[in-house]
Amino acid sequence: MSADLSTTAVPAHAADGTHSAHAADAAGSSTTDTPMKRHPLSWVPSLYLAMGLPNVLVGAVAAILYKNMGVSNEDIALYTSQMYLPWVLKPLWSPLLEPYKTKRWWVIAMQFLMMASLGAVAFCLPLDGFFRASLAFFWITGFASATQDIVADGVFMTTMPPREQARYAGLQGMCWNLGAVVASGLLVSLTGWLHQSLGWSWVHCWMAVMIGAAGMMGGFGLWHLRVLPPGAPAAVHGKDLATAMVSLRASWITLFQKPSIWMMLAVVFFYRFGEGFIEKFGPLFLLDPRSAGGLGLDNAALGHIYGTAGTVAFIAGAFLGGFIAAKMTLRRSFFLLAIALNLPHLTYYYLSHALPNDLWLIGAVVAIEKFGFGMGSVGHMLYMMQQIAPGPFKMTHYAMATGVMALTKWATGSVSGWVYSAVGQQYASFFGLVLLFSIPPIVLAWLAPFPVAVGTDDEGPDGQGGSGGGHGAH
Repeated sequence: MSADLSTTAVPAHAADGTHSAHAADAAGSSTTDTPMKRHPLSWVPSLYLAMGLPNVLVGAVAAILYKNMGVSNEDIALYTSQMYLPWVLKPLWSPLLEPYKTKRWWVIAMQFLMMASLGAVAFCLPLDGFFRASLAFFWITGFASATQDIVADGVFMTTMPPREQARYAGLQGMCWNLGAVVASGLLVSLTGWLHQSLGWSWVHCWMAVMIGAAGMMGGFGLWHLRVLPPGAPAAVHGKDLATAMVSLRASWITLFQKPSIWMMLAVVFFYRFGEGFIEKFGPLFLLDPRSAGGLGLDNAALGHIYGTAGTVAFIAGAFLGGFIAAKMTLRRSFFLLAIALNLPHLTYYYLSHALPNDLWLIGAVVAIEKFGFGMGSVGHMLYMMQQIAPGPFKMTHYAMATGVMALTKWATGSVSGWVYSAVGQQYASFFGLVLLFSIPPIVLAWLAPFPVAVGTDDEGPDGQGGSGGGHGAH
């Protein structure tokens, strides 16, 4: 199959903000193989599955891989946390994508790049220097995944009018989290089955799984060659790099001109501060043997408990959090949602002291924490969308806010290994400190400013208003 990925897009909205049938017809007359008008159900689910899968592979599954391969907890925490940097830094290059190609081109190119990089991870694992080599290819995967996030949200927000965006936002978040279930649940469980039932070595188990993940990304790329719309071009599309740099500079200046911006960024950074430590060390605690203070689970049990049951609980919590925010408004519910996210950190403190053997009990306790995480993360996402993003650079400012959120994951992950060593590698003491780290987010949520009156924001001149969907909280 061939397709001209660089075909210039036709704006998907008429001047009045509604979908333009004439634009769709004009686009459909292109000589490319890609239809310009496709039902959202043909591409929204696959697009957000393709976003969730590599994000969780890099952010969480890589740590489990290295644990199985015998890497120390401290090295896992330090080095895998550096792979969050592409999401931290993506605001630096997001405006630079706009002058070149279409959003669709960037999405598909990044999916094929991830197919290659994940395949390279697989073939690094038998090597003596597998750790450094595989980290490099995981980092490339993270860069491609972060870039895909930018342009995929752009496709979604510029292809459909606001009414359809709201209609498909729930499906959007659900499919992103389904990608997380596949990565942290099904794929991790598969390695456990291959290791225990077939007697494969961990190297061969993870080679098979990474090759499978690479094949999935290639399949997404081939599917999106046929069905993915191009997205509306930005104002700087087709212009030179200097124009994009002017836009980049303006987006940064206007961000820091917003009222209470430093306090808002502090709220965004600290909101998931305690959760960052649990996200990095939670799976390691569940996998470590009881002689080391862990729960001694295998990969199959971890996949079911931490991936499948935990993600289902996260989605249920997110739906409840969304209902509460809609019923009470974000301003009134924000403090409650922050408590919902941080108070369940008591679950890991309990598990590290009680060390239960019952898998059902362990699963239920982990699900409680994930339910609270899902419920509270809605407040985080909505705060970025409604208080930081509004203005003439809505999509770029939202990307900057999510970059601050990723900075939290990078910072907490980078120091978590040091904290673990500082408490004598005792999980009970480590999760006790996590409870202390969960206090500042609650205090800042109480003090959080709300300078934007929701409902008064006008879409900016970049034409990229609207929400980015539920995946941004994850």
